[in-house]
Amino acid sequence: MRINGSQLLAEVLLEHGVDTVFGYPGGAALNLYDVLYQYSDKIKHVMAAHEQGAAHAADGYSRTTGKTGVVFATSGPGATNLVTGLATAFMDSIPMIAITANVPDSLIGRDAFQEISITSVTMPITKHNYFVNRIEDLEDALRNAFRIANSGRKGPVLIDITKDVTAAMIDYKKGEPLPLDKNPVASDEDVQKIADMINQAERPVIYFGGGVVASDAGDELNELLEIADIPATYTLMAAGILGYDNPRNLGLIGMHGSIASNRAVDRADLLISLGCRFSDRVALNPKKFAKKAKKIQVDIDRSELNKNVLVDVSVVSDVKPFLQKLLPLIEKKEHREWVMQATEWKNKSGDVKCQEAELHPSEIVTAVCDLTDKDTIYVTDVGQHQMWTAQYLKHERTRKFVTSGGLGTMGFGYGAAIGAQIGNPDKRVIHFTGDGSFHMNLNEACTAVSQELPIITVIMNNRVLGMVYQWQTIFYGKRYSSTTPERKTDFPKLAEAFGAKGFSASSPAEFEEVFKKALQEKGPVWIDCAIAKEERVLPMIPGGGTVEDMIIG
Repeated sequence: MRINGSQLLAEVLLEHGVDTVFGYPGGAALNLYDVLYQYSDKIKHVMAAHEQGAAHAADGYSRTTGKTGVVFATSGPGATNLVTGLATAFMDSIPMIAITANVPDSLIGRDAFQEISITSVTMPITKHNYFVNRIEDLEDALRNAFRIANSGRKGPVLIDITKDVTAAMIDYKKGEPLPLDKNPVASDEDVQKIADMINQAERPVIYFGGGVVASDAGDELNELLEIADIPATYTLMAAGILGYDNPRNLGLIGMHGSIASNRAVDRADLLISLGCRFSDRVALNPKKFAKKAKKIQVDIDRSELNKNVLVDVSVVSDVKPFLQKLLPLIEKKEHREWVMQATEWKNKSGDVKCQEAELHPSEIVTAVCDLTDKDTIYVTDVGQHQMWTAQYLKHERTRKFVTSGGLGTMGFGYGAAIGAQIGNPDKRVIHFTGDGSFHMNLNEACTAVSQELPIITVIMNNRVLGMVYQWQTIFYGKRYSSTTPERKTDFPKLAEAFGAKGFSASSPAEFEEVFKKALQEKGPVWIDCAIAKEERVLPMIPGGGTVEDMIIG
C-alpha cells in the first residue's frame, strides 16, 4: 500500500508491539502527530509537561514492563531536552527508541529555526543513532533500531527524521521485527572451570546486577544459591531478585551497602560477578576490592570485563544461558559456618537515627511496605531518600524497584513513575523522592493529573540537598555551600493547585493515617514528610575507601 513516512513509522511501531508512546509535539513533528491522531485507537500518546519527563516515562515504562519504551520529540530544543533521559537509560542499559523530527532536508546545515544535529549530540549516550533524510531509508532504520536496542547489552537508540521524510510517500508491505543478534555463549571449558572454582570454594559470594534482570535469570540465580549455599549481594539495578526474607540475601553492596555485604565480599575466597560492572560506587578502591578472593566476571558486554577490577576468569555471555549451562555442574553443598558468619554481620545495623526527629526515613519506608502488597512498584529519584528506600524496602519482586543508578539523575522519579503506572495500570506505584529532586521535575504532576494516575509521591523533606549536605558535614567541615536553599514550597498546597491531593506528616502516626487516605484516592497524591536535616545515610564507605573505612555511626 502507498503511505507516507509518518504512517510507515506508526505501522512499524505496531509490528513491534508498541501501543504506548510518550512525547511532546512541535512544528517539525506535526506530520508525526497528525498520524498519531489517525492511529489513536491503536497507539496511545501520553503528553508530558517536558520532553525530559517524557524520556523518563518511556524509561520507567520499559523497566517495569520489559518492553521497549518509545518517546517522540520535535526538533531543536525538543530533541535536546531528551538528552538527560537518554543518558539515564544508556547508563542503566534500558531499551528505548527516541524518535525526533528535524527541519526539512533543504534546511539542514543552514542554522534554520529549531535545527540541531541531535545525532551528533547523542552519539555518546545512545547505542546507535540514525539520521534519515530519505524516505527509502526509514523502514530499515526503524527495524534496526528495535533490533539494536534489544540485542546484547540493551540501550537507547535515536532516529532523527527530517520533516519532508515524514510527509513523503512510499510503497509499504507489512513486515516482521528483525531477529535479535545472537548473544555470545560461554565455552564448555570456561563453564567447567568456573563450576570447579565454585565447588571448591569455602567462602563464596555472588555479586549480581542489572544483567540478571535484563536476561530474566532470577530463577536460575536463586537455584544456584540454593544448590551451592552461597550468600549474595546486589547492585541498585538488581533489587528485588532475591526476596527480602531470603536468608542468603546480604543486601545492597557498595558505598551505602549493608555491613554484611561489604564485609562478606572483603572476606570471601571467591567472588562470582553476574551481570554487573564493578562500578566506582561498589569497588570504591579497585585494587583492594575483594582482595582475598579469586574473581569471576560474567557479562554480556566485553568492554566491561577487566575494566574497573582485574578478575581471574572473565566470560562474555548473557547471564541466563550461562547459568543454565553452569547449574548441572554445581555440586550440592553447605557452607554452614560461612553463612552463619554472614548472617551475624547481617544482624548488625548501620542505621543511626537522629534522636531529635519524630519521623525517621526507615519508619516511612517500613510503613509503606506494610500497607501495600508485594506487587507494588517503587520508584525513586536520587539522593539520600534513594539510599534509604533501597536499604529499607522489603523487596519481593523483580522489576518492582526503579531508580537511576549509573547517571544518578535527580528529577528522574516522577516521569519514571508515570511510565511505570501507565505500563502497569493494575499495580500500585509509589514514588519516593526528596525535596531537592522533586523540585526538578514536579511539573510532571500535570501529566499525572491529566492521565488520572493514582501515583503516591512520598517526599522526604529535610529542606536541604541531603546527600551533598551529608558530605559537607562529614568531609568539608560543615561548610554548607549552596545546600540550604531556604525554599518555602508548600507541597500540599502546590499539589492541590495542580489538581492532585496533598497531605503532610511529621510523625509515624500521622504518616500512617495520611498514607491510608492516599491509598483510597483515584488520582495522584503527594505526602510531605518532615524529616531532620541531620539524618544520615549509613553505613557509608568514603570514595576511594575500603570496608575498613566504613562509617557506621
